[in-house]
Amino acid sequence: MKRSIALVVSAVIGLSVAAAMAQTKPASTAAPAKPTPAATQAKPAAAPAKAPAPAGDAAIRASIAKAVPGAEITSIKPSLIPGYREVAIGGRIVYVSADGKYLMQGALIELSSRENLTEASEAVIRRADLDAVPRDRRIIFAPANPKYRITVFTDIDCGYCRKMHTQMAEYNKAGIAVEYLFFPRGGLNSESYTKAVNVWCASDRRKAMTDAKADRPVPRKTCANPVSMDYALGRKIGVDGTPAIYTADGTQIGGYLPAADMLAKLQRQAALSVAAK
Repeated sequence: MKRSIALVVSAVIGLSVAAAMAQTKPASTAAPAKPTPAATQAKPAAAPAKAPAPAGDAAIRASIAKAVPGAEITSIKPSLIPGYREVAIGGRIVYVSADGKYLMQGALIELSSRENLTEASEAVIRRADLDAVPRDRRIIFAPANPKYRITVFTDIDCGYCRKMHTQMAEYNKAGIAVEYLFFPRGGLNSESYTKAVNVWCASDRRKAMTDAKADRPVPRKTCANPVSMDYALGRKIGVDGTPAIYTADGTQIGGYLPAADMLAKLQRQAALSVAAK
């Protein structure tokens, strides 16, 4: 899909509301005719038929395909919401009624634990997508024995991306490996895209990344590169700003944090993961 999943879901909601309004509009405002004697002796009308049983996942797929042609449904699973299924469209989760009539978008929170169950499901999807990216398709800055690994979608010209990179030694000292993928925010025809290609095609990619983020010139080169694949992956999992940071289990950390704060957040996340098991 060319638009973000948030816009896709909004479109689905808009179409659903419009359809519901059309269906509930009265057919006529004319006063009902007075009953004739024959009509008064007629048998009572039969009770309305019961709503049909849920038609299963096929109804959900058909409804979404009709509302949003081209939407990629990657999975349909049971949901904790009675009568609804958890549907993954791209890298995002929505909840759709079993009969395919209603869609809900938003975070499902378990109040007792305050756990964001929607984010947890999305993290599983992201982990699979991120694990599919091999190490040789990343530019990695890591200590000898990292305690944590983070995947960072970066833009060469992004201010906070540059600030984060100046603190790389601090991240590595804290035991954090930073694994870069490219996400030129201006798109595939932008100057940031060209700079990303220059970095990837350099003989020393790590040095070229550091030079580019410090606004030092990097020789223009072209070669087979993964920049467009990184960008497509970022769009799929919902990257909408840089740096976009994800833990090894697919959890979204957010944006830039100083090394000490990043370490504390990774430690809390690891503790939550252990508790969840």
